[in-house]
Amino acid sequence: MATLDQKSPNVLLQSLCCRITGKSEAEVAHQFQYAVRVIGSNYAPTIERDEFLVSEKIKKELLKQRREADAALFSELHRKLQTQSVLKHRWSVLYLLLSLSEDPRKPSGRVGNYGALFAQALPRDAHSTPFYCTRPQSLALGYSDRTAALSGSVGTSGISSLGVYTLNGPTATPQSLLAGQPQSAAAGAQPLGSRLAWTLPVSCSPSSALALPATRLPLGAAGPASRALQPRRDGEVSEAALVRDILYVFQGIDGKFIKMSAPENCYKIDGKVVLCKSLRDTSSRLAELGWLHNKVRKYTDARSLDRAFGLVGQSFCASLHQELKEYYRLLSVLHSQLQVEDEQGVTVCSEGNLTLRRLLVWTYDPKVRLKTLAALVDYCQGRKGGELASAVHSYGKTGDPQMRALVQHILSLVSNPILNFLYRWIYDGELEDTYHEFFVASDPNVKTDRLWHDKYSLRKSMIPTFITMDQARKVLLIGKSINFLHQVCHDRTPPGKITAAASKSADTTKDAAELLSDLEGAFQEKIDAAYFDTSKYLLDVLNRNYLLLEHLQAMRRYLLLGQGDFIRHLMDLLKPELVRPATTLYQHNLTGILETAVRATNAQYDNAEILKRLDVRLLEVSPGDTGWDVFSLDYHVDGPIATVFTRECMGHYLRVFNFLWRAKRMEYTLTDIWKGQMCNAKLLKTMPELSSVLHQCHILASEMVHFIHQMQYYITFEVLECSWDELWNKVQQAQDLDHIIAAHEVFLDTIISRCLLDNNSRSLLNQLRAIFDQIIAFQSAQDSLYRSALEELALRLQFEEKKKQREEEGEWGVTAEQEAEEKKRIQEFQEIVPKMRSQLRILTHCYQSIVQQFLVLLMTSTDESLRFLSFRLDFNEHYRAREPRLRASLGTTRGRRLSNI
Repeated sequence: MATLDQKSPNVLLQSLCCRITGKSEAEVAHQFQYAVRVIGSNYAPTIERDEFLVSEKIKKELLKQRREADAALFSELHRKLQTQSVLKHRWSVLYLLLSLSEDPRKPSGRVGNYGALFAQALPRDAHSTPFYCTRPQSLALGYSDRTAALSGSVGTSGISSLGVYTLNGPTATPQSLLAGQPQSAAAGAQPLGSRLAWTLPVSCSPSSALALPATRLPLGAAGPASRALQPRRDGEVSEAALVRDILYVFQGIDGKFIKMSAPENCYKIDGKVVLCKSLRDTSSRLAELGWLHNKVRKYTDARSLDRAFGLVGQSFCASLHQELKEYYRLLSVLHSQLQVEDEQGVTVCSEGNLTLRRLLVWTYDPKVRLKTLAALVDYCQGRKGGELASAVHSYGKTGDPQMRALVQHILSLVSNPILNFLYRWIYDGELEDTYHEFFVASDPNVKTDRLWHDKYSLRKSMIPTFITMDQARKVLLIGKSINFLHQVCHDRTPPGKITAAASKSADTTKDAAELLSDLEGAFQEKIDAAYFDTSKYLLDVLNRNYLLLEHLQAMRRYLLLGQGDFIRHLMDLLKPELVRPATTLYQHNLTGILETAVRATNAQYDNAEILKRLDVRLLEVSPGDTGWDVFSLDYHVDGPIATVFTRECMGHYLRVFNFLWRAKRMEYTLTDIWKGQMCNAKLLKTMPELSSVLHQCHILASEMVHFIHQMQYYITFEVLECSWDELWNKVQQAQDLDHIIAAHEVFLDTIISRCLLDNNSRSLLNQLRAIFDQIIAFQSAQDSLYRSALEELALRLQFEEKKKQREEEGEWGVTAEQEAEEKKRIQEFQEIVPKMRSQLRILTHCYQSIVQQFLVLLMTSTDESLRFLSFRLDFNEHYRAREPRLRASLGTTRGRRLSNI
């Protein structure tokens, strides 16, 4: 039992009733209920709301009673009250005090004497039904506008939740209030129909709870017996007949005087019926309840038979039926009351008879609920599944606790099928969504190898608004992981051993309601637990049974040339084969060389599962291609690891390998060029005519070596190593397979972009390929130079050897004819040297021109690492002095860097 709160409005109002009447708490139950209705109504005077006039009137009343001291004290207290912000409605308080003092039975009573408060009549519209227009995105129902044109101006009231206090079942009793029971908790203990039926008597008796004492009845709420004494115009319909008609209208059935007008879509009172304006207005207000009932009933009747509406839609219809059932319970009680009146006659127990005013009060709560249901029906038109649940959820965002409880109850029923779908999906991986209501979609046409990427997806329109996008993504991943384990990994571990879930479904609406009330607590914990357990188990299976991380490292070592000793030895073995035309290569020969390179290097210690996937691949042959242009390593992937290493990813690896292989070939070629220069330098010292040409070769080779070394440093360290380190850290921290796939795709995109292989770097790549072509051309030119020079050197040495040999034999070393031939041949060779020098100059000029253009493109790149690469390539500003555009680009870049600092 809750402790008694002496300051609560309920207790204070109860005490006020006891103080005024001088009776005990049990004896003032009826007066207390009436006081609650008065406070909850829009009871308001018709005079102007002027605080000054009311205060002056109170002073005059006090002066009339010769209480000048009290008038002065009141004036001083009122002045102090105006200077403070304690009360917001001072006029209302003053008017209440003035009204309490004006007791017609005790004209000389003091201001503190409130004996006649409950004898005051209720205003005419104290129990009129307010238009419920506070729902979010609510649609205009349009009924009130139609009835206003038919029956005159229909005023709306401001009845708050206190206005229906007596309709909320046992909580309206003074005993429950004095016991400190919260109204909302008690009200929610019984359905609407039960609570409304509780307030109505099952039989008519003088002590009925519905009847107020004759002296306390409001004037406008007098019973039929009282009205029978009033004069009635000829042919005027009695209120009792209207009550009977209204009870039929409440059920959507046309009455004798009130019928449904199809053109105007509202209930109308027959124009031939003679009726006073007040009864006509009240009947029009009550008839709106029948129109709302018809709207809800029509929707449920139409949708209940529609199987395509789905389980969520059928649950919505069931919740509407449940509300209508409670509404029908109230109507049955009202009909029972009417039958009792008919059986006992109108003169007996006239104080408890049904009247239009009483119907307004008793149907206030059902009318508000039906308005909410009708607005929901309008807003949910054309929606199904999760979208329907989102529409219902949006209507729960209201400050009215009763309406919020109503919408939450409907939402718990509507969301129950969704939660069942969800639990079957995250615990069993089963998706039984016949009518496409769940936010996880499945494509049965997708093959197993694309299960992870394409088979399952999110229907964003079907994600309920009470489920976040992060939760929906986790739900998708959980079920997808279970199906991936079963269908791709062929893992038959029961779902119960993967995640320790206490329950697998929302078996009752209560379970759904509890989860919806704690979406960030219990619901989030269930999703997170299933997500982490399932994802961890899947990654363990991939790493333990399918060596996912080992395959990832193998890609780095072989396709990205990370295994240096293996790549170098492979190039040495392949050189005799790759210099041949591409059309003369045979894949089985290259495969044998690959196996030899593996056995001769540290690659032999790798896992056999990895080595058997390593293979040779020949690209498409173009005219003039050599083996260097078409050779490529390949890595076969299948099964679960193909989910990470997709065809697109392997295509990226192939592009990067070809680029790295070509760059490595340039390094290998320049090494051969340098070795040739070192070996031939001493041999050709005896040929002074070649000194300038050889010097030019050495300078150009040094430029090329510097360029290739800087490019290799950039590719190896700034691109591959940095990107690989980021990838490995992300893979180690990954919580699910999607994180690994995303990190791997980012890794490939990064190296594709920074290795100049994307569309934005096409011009840079073309310049770099041109530089590589110049290196190959330089190798051919130098080889030709050395070949000619060595042939000439061999002939000269041979001539000198013959000459020396003949001299040792005592003969002339050479004849004049031989000497002339030797000089002629030497002269012919010396004439070739300028041509060689010119060829080298042209080659040098072309190379430097291409490098300069490459540097200009680097300087204008948006990638900061590429701009830094240009500084290293031209560290001594050798190219800057030759290219004006490069000077402008360098100046612009340095200015931009200084401005950033």
